[in-house]
Amino acid sequence: MTKPQSLFSASLISVSGLPDGFTVRPMARNDYAKGFYECLRVLTWVGEPTEAEFLGRFDELVAARDTYYFVVIEYQDRIVGTGCLVVERKFIHDHGKCGHVEEIAVVKEHQGQGLGLKIMQALESVAVAVGCYKSILNCGPRNEPFYGKCGYHNSGIEMSNYYEEERDSYHRG
Repeated sequence: MTKPQSLFSASLISVSGLPDGFTVRPMARNDYAKGFYECLRVLTWVGEPTEAEFLGRFDELVAARDTYYFVVIEYQDRIVGTGCLVVERKFIHDHGKCGHVEEIAVVKEHQGQGLGLKIMQALESVAVAVGCYKSILNCGPRNEPFYGKCGYHNSGIEMSNYYEEERDSYHRG
């Protein structure tokens, strides 16, 4: 059995008005070599994953059918932007689906060209296509104006509980 080359069907994405030469599409198996992790590094530390690790995670995402929707923007055979919609299945809202927007990133040299907005539009089109009743995201105060332009509004307080210390001590001993 051949493995899927794309994370999901491109028919779920609806975006217009990309600058010439740019394409938006689902994440693909060959995106490791196209600079996917370099793009994510504008957000945070990602480690030094190997291509085998990328492919392992890609296959996990494919296996979790209808849950993870990573989109990428490609320009001149390089990934210059990415974002993810994670679909949570709820018991509330008549067993509705809530989208969680994650990992929006555009490489430095292409920031300011409206690509972040195009990623958000792509994820919104996916959310609507798969039946989400809303999408939510967490961001810091400096990113709030950008997400406001994308139609999001502040609706609460983000809280976190990180487990790195507990996990690290568990593995040490």
